[in-house]
Amino acid sequence: MSENNIVFGPINSRRFGISLGIDLSPAKKCCNFDCVYCELSRAKTTQKIENPPSVAEILSEVSTALSQKSGIDVITITANGEPTLYPYLNELILELKKIKTTQKLLILSNGSGVLKDEIFNALLGLDIVKFSLDSVNKKSFVKIDRTAKFDPNELVKKMSEFRRVFSGELVLEVLVVSGFNDTRSEFVALNRAFGEILPHRVDISTIDRPPSYNVRGISSDELHELSKLITNAPVAVATKRQSSVKYDFSEAQIMAMLSRRPQSQLNVAENFSEISQKNLENLIKNDKIKTENVAGVLFYKLKI
Repeated sequence: MSENNIVFGPINSRRFGISLGIDLSPAKKCCNFDCVYCELSRAKTTQKIENPPSVAEILSEVSTALSQKSGIDVITITANGEPTLYPYLNELILELKKIKTTQKLLILSNGSGVLKDEIFNALLGLDIVKFSLDSVNKKSFVKIDRTAKFDPNELVKKMSEFRRVFSGELVLEVLVVSGFNDTRSEFVALNRAFGEILPHRVDISTIDRPPSYNVRGISSDELHELSKLITNAPVAVATKRQSSVKYDFSEAQIMAMLSRRPQSQLNVAENFSEISQKNLENLIKNDKIKTENVAGVLFYKLKI
């Protein structure tokens, strides 16, 4: 596993197995959305990733990580922001397919890339594509994702087209924010959209990490009640569970991990070995990491 910010993991994903992550925007957040629930710092929206790593750099790190770690199920393309803004996405996907073995290729995206033909076509080379779709109501969509440049109805249309020609698995994710998209009417409209798109699965979750804006999630009971309104696709409601797989992270790796996003006490309990937890304790003692209580949940964050 690399200790820099391009390749990170493996991380035990609740939905996709053991994942090796690739960060296409390691230097800073670069996104065309500014979602209220994002755990990354607020940033001005952009249409490109600044100083992107080269395909050769990424391939070198992925090859090294795969040779050092067994049991990787998925290679996840992500970013500090939106991965489809990466200028060499098609080339990267083609090259990753050459070096992977049994692993599936997955991207985590806000979905806006389907509106551009070159990105639409590049994504067809993946095994799993996961798009966010938090609302199909334009007003709610803009409030949550903080961008007026995209029409959710156009996104639904293009996602439907993508689903018809995509040979892999399409997963959609709805992240529910209290007071924004947590109503029956919002979910009835989403269900209609899912009936048009026909995703293989819909993941429904709510805020469980410190968000960049002053918003909050909803309760588990509320989440499950809203999920019952989704009948046009299989639904997975995000729940926390204990993992039997633990990993050894060095202090440098923990710092790199927390530079991307805070880790909850549960995350640590699920993924950190005894060695990792001791390294975490050392970082806290050395005043490099702080803890923050968010609605009763303890998070570990870099101390700036």
